Amino acid sequence: MVYVVNKAELPSGVSASQFEGYLHEGVNVSFFLSHTLPGHGPGLHWHPYEEVFIVQSGKLTFTVGDVTIEATGGQIVIVQPEVPHKFINSGPEIACHVDIHVNTRMITTWLEK
Repeated sequence: MVYVVNKAELPSGVSASQFEGYLHEGVNVSFFLSHTLPGHGPGLHWHPYEEVFIVQSGKLTFTVGDVTIEATGGQIVIVQPEVPHKFINSGPEIACHVDIHVNTRMITTWLEK
């Protein structure tokens, strides 16, 4: 069976559209289609599952545990379960990235705003 979702049908905010698998035939993945403005990004948090970031364009600076890394278009960042992490767009342009949550629902424990 094929299931098609139009991006325009996804809940969206200022910088991202959100897909949660449980709302779409129970598929075992959720994700954000993100367009992060310079100087913006989420506060420190963790998930009980892996999160995979596919950076399509721009520059993101990640803090993952005690490590800080810069990722640019064409790079993939993988964060293991229960590891505190955050990122900020550290470049001068909008950063486009896909943030994949390996779960049917997004579960986030926020450690800072």
